[in-house]
Amino acid sequence: MNTPVVLTVSQLNRYIKSLLDGDSMMSSVFLSGEISNFTNHYKSGHMYFSLKDSQCVVRAVMFSTQARRLRFLPQDGMKVIVRGRVTVYEQTGQYQVNVEDMQPDGLGALNLAYEQLKTRLAAEGLFDASRKKALPLYPKAIGVVTSPTGAAVQDIMQILGRRFPMAEVVLCPVLVQGAGAAEQIAAAVERFNRLQCADVLIVGRGGGSIEDLWAFNEEIVARAVVNSKIPIISAVGHETDFTICDFVADLRAPTPSAAAELAVPDVRELTAYVSGSTWRMKKSLGLEMHRMQIDRMVDRMNGKMKQSVNTARLQLAEQTAALHAFSPLRVLARGYTVALDEKGESIRTVKQVQPGEPVSLIVQDGRLTCTINEVMEEPIGQEGITP
Repeated sequence: MNTPVVLTVSQLNRYIKSLLDGDSMMSSVFLSGEISNFTNHYKSGHMYFSLKDSQCVVRAVMFSTQARRLRFLPQDGMKVIVRGRVTVYEQTGQYQVNVEDMQPDGLGALNLAYEQLKTRLAAEGLFDASRKKALPLYPKAIGVVTSPTGAAVQDIMQILGRRFPMAEVVLCPVLVQGAGAAEQIAAAVERFNRLQCADVLIVGRGGGSIEDLWAFNEEIVARAVVNSKIPIISAVGHETDFTICDFVADLRAPTPSAAAELAVPDVRELTAYVSGSTWRMKKSLGLEMHRMQIDRMVDRMNGKMKQSVNTARLQLAEQTAALHAFSPLRVLARGYTVALDEKGESIRTVKQVQPGEPVSLIVQDGRLTCTINEVMEEPIGQEGITP
């Protein structure tokens, strides 16, 4: 009879682990399940959780090296498909799955990461219109953050040169996709703000798949755009493409070409406006000159009228004085009398009356009614009636 071999717990766990590690079937397995008991160790970067279905549960761990490559954040209740290696954790004797890759079940990882970040940043108020900055009307310098070799930069430069050639264009070339692209884009935005070498920034690239545009969905880019003191126009992809950068930017352009048109005014429109304004000013000035001429003519006419009135008043005063000097009332005041016959006519000669006829004598202070007693013709000398 063989003597039984007595193993320690460590030996047992190590043996079972060696069996699993040596099984090629267990070196790379794909599992689908629902995440539960999720724990994210932020200091170490390791993720611990369970995968379960309707009947069973298995422990799983995703170490920081693999976890850093995830585009989304796993959560309890999320259905996922994982690829990993089945092994035993010797200290507890519990078998587990060391997860090397994870994808959402039914929804792509990038789409899920996009929605997660969008929801979180929206909750922080980073998409609110109240925090958007206005673009300058006449920028002296336009900063461009994009690839130096893509079609987008050519379109932007051409349109800026045509619409507003007096502005300076400052290009900061960056990667717009792939590893390190998001970090370069964020660094370029920060550099423009640090150096204050642009009045407005255009950040973007041409169209592509969600993978191609992903750098503009990274949180590091979103935070850089939010913290920018310089107004930013986001111009990523085509009109139907929306990125996180579009939501946090001060203005979203449907294409890079449209961004260039939004960044600067059209010098031709400005020239037409200035020409029109100059014409209106000249026309207004001509009317003003005409009004001034009319005002001067009116002033001259008023002056002449006043002079004529004053002259007429003086002449009237002189004539009035002359008439007053010959007024019968003044004659009467000197002791003379006016005689009127019965017809009321002035008696100039004794031949106008006969004895017995009534006459009226007009004196200074009234009228006397008399009767002619005698009519005598007598010559009157230069000094009066002869005695």
